[in-house]
Amino acid sequence: MCTAVTYVTNDHYFGRNLDLDFSYNETVTITPRNFVFPYRHVSDISQHYAIIGMATVVNNYPLYYDATNEKGLSMAGLNFPENAVYFPEATGKDNIAPFEFIPWLLGQCGTIKEVRELLEKINLVNTNFSEEFPLSPLHWMITDQQESIVVEQTKNGLAIYENPVGVMTNNPTFDYQLFNLNNYRHVSPITPNNLFSKEIDLDIYSRGMGGIGLPGDLSSASRFVKVAFTKLNSVSGTSESESISQFFQILGSVTQQRGLCDVGDGKYEYTIYSSCCNMDKGIYYYTTYENSQITGVDMYKENLEGTKLVNYPLVSGQQINFVN
Repeated sequence: MCTAVTYVTNDHYFGRNLDLDFSYNETVTITPRNFVFPYRHVSDISQHYAIIGMATVVNNYPLYYDATNEKGLSMAGLNFPENAVYFPEATGKDNIAPFEFIPWLLGQCGTIKEVRELLEKINLVNTNFSEEFPLSPLHWMITDQQESIVVEQTKNGLAIYENPVGVMTNNPTFDYQLFNLNNYRHVSPITPNNLFSKEIDLDIYSRGMGGIGLPGDLSSASRFVKVAFTKLNSVSGTSESESISQFFQILGSVTQQRGLCDVGDGKYEYTIYSSCCNMDKGIYYYTTYENSQITGVDMYKENLEGTKLVNYPLVSGQQINFVN
């Protein structure tokens, strides 16, 4: 399970928690403009926008989990089990395998408007990357500096949802997640008035009582509510340091700790990494489960006219700043 978020101060930010029970040895990966993207059912693309994000690189191919291109367009794929459906090839369509979806859109589009034009012809096909890496059931959050959408392909076909809250988790479908927020319209960051009864004097015994009723479990529906409330009521300074610090605090409201989600065979789902990309500056920040220090990679410090992938392994060990 996972959570994706957008955030705006002076700049625009996009990122996610990756919640799994194991790692695929992902790296911060920069794809320069002249790297040749091979596609299974459409023509290869040799010139495209540069991309930075988190990916597992297999046979020199970046399997992106989340990424941002040089125009700021950002995209993340999140788990969507039992809902995602991929179809056979269709004549007259751009037949794209789901593992190609992020580079297909980010390589060619700079805005959501351009994304919508490509989505009119797309068909997400049931083609595995390999036997070792079969398809994952996914849906996607796509964001530019002006708007955000969610793309889901189910048995009913491709659906595109406006995303006014700028967050996404997993099941159920996005339309339900938005509707479910109606059940929490009473929740507030402000101390509530006593509406229980005029006949009894109820005490304000603690700060934060306006948030009573917010879910605290790790289910995707609960995380959607919690992170939407946290993000939409978040207050931050506008500097880069304040902005990314607040972003990681927002994601921190729904991180998963090892041991709380037992998936069997002695394994537990937990937040492997959290990311935050400055969409305007092309800087990708991240933390890992055992390294709470923020690490950054600046796309523009690399040769974006190159032809080879640039990979930065994650700094996973805890970085402690001793002061004595």
